[in-house]
Amino acid sequence: MYVVKSPLPEAALKTVSEALQGALVDLIDLSLVAKQVHWNVVGPRFRSVHLQLDEVVDSARTHSDTVAERASALGVPPDGRAATVASGSGIGAVPDGWVKDTDAVGTLVKALGAVITRMRARVEATGEADPVSQDIFIGITADLEKHHWMFQAENG
Repeated sequence: MYVVKSPLPEAALKTVSEALQGALVDLIDLSLVAKQVHWNVVGPRFRSVHLQLDEVVDSARTHSDTVAERASALGVPPDGRAATVASGSGIGAVPDGWVKDTDAVGTLVKALGAVITRMRARVEATGEADPVSQDIFIGITADLEKHHWMFQAENG
């Protein structure tokens, strides 16, 4: 059942819908990873890392909503269910239990790097298919790269 019809040709819609769904999964998982580490970070830089993690959570949640709404606008139902996120995320496993502040920073550098790499591929894939979605991916990538830089500087 299609409630919302896309103005995109079928081939372009396939490319864009895959990119949007993949981004949604990565962004939801990024928010969960950052929040998990946020709850468990310990060490001398606890407070600054703790607060910085919440900035990533806020960004990832805002971007995931933008991506999901773009998919909906194109007639593609977004899927943010836990099982979908768990099976499709590009972020590796994160440590359980307490996480030393330097390890927390390293975890976020790695997670952000994985999402950025996949996001850049989505920028490439959607350029011709849908410049509007590409623009969304460009903005998200720029924001994530800023977080990535700031976490890298933490352990510099």
